Amino acid sequence: MTDVIPESTPEERDAADAVYAALLARVGEASPQPRLDATRRAVELLGDPHRAAPVIHLTGTNGKTSTSRMIESILRAQGLRTGLLTSPHLVRFTERIRIDGAPIADEAVARIWDEILPVLDLVDAELTGRGEEPLTFFEALTVLAFAAFADAPVDVAVLEVGMGGEWDSTNVADGQVAVITPIAIDHEQRLGRTVAEIARTKAGIVKQDAAVVTAFQAPEALEVLHEVAASKHATVAVEGGAFAVLDSKVAVGGQLVSVRGLAGEYRDLALPQYGRHQAENAALAIAAVESFLGGGVRLADDVVEAGLGGATSPGRLHPISVDPTVLVDAAHNPHGAGALVEALGEYFDFDELVVVLGVLGDKDATGIVRALEPTAASFVVTQSESDRAIPAGELAASVASIVGPERVDVIERLDDALDEARDWATRGEKRGVVVTGSVTLVGDAMAIADDRGWASR
Repeated sequence: MTDVIPESTPEERDAADAVYAALLARVGEASPQPRLDATRRAVELLGDPHRAAPVIHLTGTNGKTSTSRMIESILRAQGLRTGLLTSPHLVRFTERIRIDGAPIADEAVARIWDEILPVLDLVDAELTGRGEEPLTFFEALTVLAFAAFADAPVDVAVLEVGMGGEWDSTNVADGQVAVITPIAIDHEQRLGRTVAEIARTKAGIVKQDAAVVTAFQAPEALEVLHEVAASKHATVAVEGGAFAVLDSKVAVGGQLVSVRGLAGEYRDLALPQYGRHQAENAALAIAAVESFLGGGVRLADDVVEAGLGGATSPGRLHPISVDPTVLVDAAHNPHGAGALVEALGEYFDFDELVVVLGVLGDKDATGIVRALEPTAASFVVTQSESDRAIPAGELAASVASIVGPERVDVIERLDDALDEARDWATRGEKRGVVVTGSVTLVGDAMAIADDRGWASR
């Protein structure tokens, strides 16, 4: 059930990289267009590939990718051929589109891109003719994913929204099940400045007569979800009521969890991820699959065991070096940073910790640092290769104002920052390194670790 990376020739890899370059030439993901008509027009011209398979649709603030991957893995263990769209990627963009658990092959992504490009060009021309932006990076990527799923073909598509829900390009699909992970403040400029406003935007993925499966939410968010669901005659299952985590125990390589699902209990499941939040993601995933397959039918134990046991969550509290221990975690908002701190305290036994931190400019850096501050860690402040990264010196000044200058060092290049942190960790007992603050920083760190062979040492 582990991920298999398709083999490619150098020519196929170059062709796939050219697709990514073409996507990057479009309006970026930080500036999504609040519209569905552009994506809808493209898929309509392609023969509606977004309707080729039933859909499980996910939104929320944190935990979307981990929950999506757990859902996909359980469905695959059930014997279904799956398509999975997640974002952002960590190392290569082909990670975002997965067929039967593996990143889309370079050959396939280049071939399908060539097939859909005339339609993308036509829609671009129509949009610019009306004075609108052409298809954005994420709109074009979404169309590419739908085409890839239809080409495979898949039995079920699991879609993670790019941002929000109501006007996210994935929302041209009609999700049979709408899955809502925990909602918190993030992307305020785009989604709203209160939890209730953000919840209303995210609830836009709920379709007529759908099943809604939601994590535990703040009361104001849950009120909105119930209101929207009622208007669509959709059923709602809420964590803590209809389903729940019964128990979570630390185990080698992760945890053992017991879950009460919609249709029965599942005991002592091996989950190879750390943190109570991942146990809650697992409960949400089980309930989502139960809903999809028929809420009154309990899943077979071996299906759930294989699905959760084989689910991976790269970039979410996993080691990229074991001697010394270096963990990466893609927490990029205060809610995610808080979950990281809780998991560090429960699952790891570090006496001293250093945080290698880099944050993007549109994120709440102050909130992230305040959430991390109780770890008593020192901070090596750096930046990723993203042009959206806060300059290391600027971020370091902000960090120092919260935790004190004596706990802060600034090293602009990530590779140098990692070397400094790892060197510090080797000079003492029970020292650990955590790389966090943005997905791009984690992706860059994973690439550096892979290039240097840290995991194999």
